[in-house]
Amino acid sequence: MSSNVGLSTPRGSGTSGYVQRSAAFLKPRDNAANEKPLDFQSAQRRAPDAAILDHDRRRQIEVKVFELRDKLEDEGKDEDAIDEECDALRKKLVAESEGQGDGRGRAGPGGKGDVMRLKSHQVHEIARAKIQEDEKLRRALGIKKGYEEGSHWRKQEERKREVEIRKAREGEKRERSRSPRRSRSPVRRRSPRSRSRSLESRSRSLESRSRSRSGSYSD
Repeated sequence: MSSNVGLSTPRGSGTSGYVQRSAAFLKPRDNAANEKPLDFQSAQRRAPDAAILDHDRRRQIEVKVFELRDKLEDEGKDEDAIDEECDALRKKLVAESEGQGDGRGRAGPGGKGDVMRLKSHQVHEIARAKIQEDEKLRRALGIKKGYEEGSHWRKQEERKREVEIRKAREGEKRERSRSPRRSRSPVRRRSPRSRSRSLESRSRSLESRSRSRSGSYSD
């Protein structure tokens, strides 16, 4: 209450004016900037342990067998008859549990599909029931088994990108077709025979010219 805390003066308050700090008080912190987005891929539901589920199933069978044994002992039957009836009941219950195939359609040892009826310590039974509920919902909605979250939007982005690339290539082809091309006339090369013929014709023309000149000089 001193140091500008609470009352201005301890007079009349019935206290000495000493204020003790509360060790349990925590100052509010702004951790919003440091929080990372939740990774839904890494935060997947843990699969139930098959060994623990099998152990729980066998334990329920032995509980029923023990109840039968206790009942027969109270009736005063001999040990051989009690053992025979207990073995018969055990085989029957084991065959029924194995015929159901890993407890499909059963969320717990009691065979109830409602998750709310399970107890909090039945972690693996609850996990199995959740998986069964998700499987039913997936089949009802027609979702593929290997579906990944956000794959539909990724496919749309890939298709859009492919269309843009295709349009860009078509535009480049149109620009190339519109640009004028220089036509080059093919260069004709003379064969060696044509060259020899041209040389012979030139030599003949020179001889005829020289003869005509010599005739004019003689006249």
